[in-house]
Amino acid sequence: MAFVPGQPVTAVVQRVEIKKLRHGDNLILGFSIGGGIDQDPGQNPFSEDKCDKGIYVTRITPGGPADIAGLMMGDKIMQVNGWDMTVVTHDQARKTLTKKKEDVVRLLVTRKSLEDAVKQACYPRKQPSGTTVLMQ
Repeated sequence: MAFVPGQPVTAVVQRVEIKKLRHGDNLILGFSIGGGIDQDPGQNPFSEDKCDKGIYVTRITPGGPADIAGLMMGDKIMQVNGWDMTVVTHDQARKTLTKKKEDVVRLLVTRKSLEDAVKQACYPRKQPSGTTVLMQ
């Protein structure tokens, strides 16, 4: 998915709802992020386009809230509770995710496997025998 600043973004997204785990005064999500418009996109191991300054999931705590909700390492976070995450700093993304007054975080994420599944469904490929394989 190529991102051009100032242009609309088209992406295949999945909703992920994470119920924060309360641990004393802390609310735990169970994942870490990397990226942001203030970070070096060349250091992002999940971005195919080394100019992509999006927010990516870099670590998932096994058995934690994010893991249980189905978030995956490498997911690109597009929205958090309706807020656009495509052009934010790393700190802005962190603050949006960790608001104390919100017990639930609703994400829209995109991942390579989602895009690949849609491409295969929309553009079936011919098999050597001449048959066409469609994904369902």
